[in-house]
Amino acid sequence: MNSSLLLSPARRLSAPRTLRPVTTLQRVKPTDPATRVITDFAHEHPITVTEQRRIDDALEDMICFGVRALLVVRGDKVTGLITSYDIQGERPLQFLQSSTYTRHDEIQVGHVMTALERVPALDWEEVREATVADIVELFADTTATHLIVLESGVDGSVLVRGLISRTRLGRQLA
Repeated sequence: MNSSLLLSPARRLSAPRTLRPVTTLQRVKPTDPATRVITDFAHEHPITVTEQRRIDDALEDMICFGVRALLVVRGDKVTGLITSYDIQGERPLQFLQSSTYTRHDEIQVGHVMTALERVPALDWEEVREATVADIVELFADTTATHLIVLESGVDGSVLVRGLISRTRLGRQLA
């Protein structure tokens, strides 16, 4: 995967501070189009965080916006994904044990995020042709909590089009 994926500046938010409106999840069936389970950045603003932001602040941002994952950016380039599981799980402790840092409040997003090349990715055109059942099957084959959706731009660039969340998918199917 190309590590210089772009997030359209017009779609980018960098300093979340207000609550995101609660959206009602659409119920889906396995035969429904997969596009019904994507957080599509063509219609919703992605919530982003820089690699230098402290993980406690990033978790606070997630709570404010009612999300469990943030795209990690450096300028307009997406460099990774951080989830609430990354912050609240074992990664911070593992980082502290293998670094010269000594305090949890010193840990930055870049220290514990999942690098973009390690986030499972789907092509937007394939998602448009897939069903919800296809996405369920993809999640069954991975431990990933999120899948990133990529779209090729007319100029040959690759943009992050959206995210698919395992948790949200489960709620929509329930």
